Amino acid sequence: MTRVDEAAVSRVVSRDGTEIGYWTSGVGPPLVLVHGLLGDHTRWAALRPHLESHVTVHAMDRRGRGASGDAPGYEPHREVEDVIAVVEAVAAASGTDVDVYGSSGGGLFALAAAARTSRIRRLVLFEAPVGAGQEMKPAELQDELDALLAADDREGVLVAAYRRLVGLSDAEIEHLRGQPAWPNRLAAAHTVPRELRPAPREVLALEELGSIEVPTLVLVASDSPEAFGVCARNVVDAMPDARATVLEGQGHGAEMFAPQVVAEPVLAFLDPAA
Repeated sequence: MTRVDEAAVSRVVSRDGTEIGYWTSGVGPPLVLVHGLLGDHTRWAALRPHLESHVTVHAMDRRGRGASGDAPGYEPHREVEDVIAVVEAVAAASGTDVDVYGSSGGGLFALAAAARTSRIRRLVLFEAPVGAGQEMKPAELQDELDALLAADDREGVLVAAYRRLVGLSDAEIEHLRGQPAWPNRLAAAHTVPRELRPAPREVLALEELGSIEVPTLVLVASDSPEAFGVCARNVVDAMPDARATVLEGQGHGAEMFAPQVVAEPVLAFLDPAA
């Protein structure tokens, strides 16, 4: 099996004609990574090295970010179509069904994709806001983010979202600011307010979960805001084959700050012999 040591970009056209880029590296069965609200494929820099000796990683740039194009208006269901387009392209190229790991908001789109394509073998969700309404978003945050973006204060958008939505500390935000991916996060800041505007229930209703039979691992961090724990229980209670793993002592930034802790249960779950 050929190993890809340096991430190489491929592109696929989504249903509405938007071009979606995804970056491939590693060796082994295919795993599509769907990032969350903040950043692009480079936000996997800490976790990816723990995966690449076990799986071939295909880290997509969601629309409006990185190597992907965008549409004139934002419709969240198009993001589901983007995930499906990448999954089906990877499945066609590899000749096998594909595992998918979706983080936070990306997990919501990945789960919705699992209801609409048969090419997903297993699914991992890290704190996806499944079944949540606008209660996930602090009061007045939408107006604050809109105002910051209107003033072209992209760093302000990121800091406000990390602090008030994700719950990162000032020290954690400062650490991210010093990482090579920070400029990419700034470049994608305009996508943050638009993604937060619709409620997650508009993307995927709880009533749909019972029909999704894909084996699913739900990761939830013990120190994250309680709303993420509620969302995890929504998935486990509603899906026929879903299980939860709690990452003790971790928060919503665990993929960046404790990647080995995240990678271990993910790889154990994805092991074909498991």
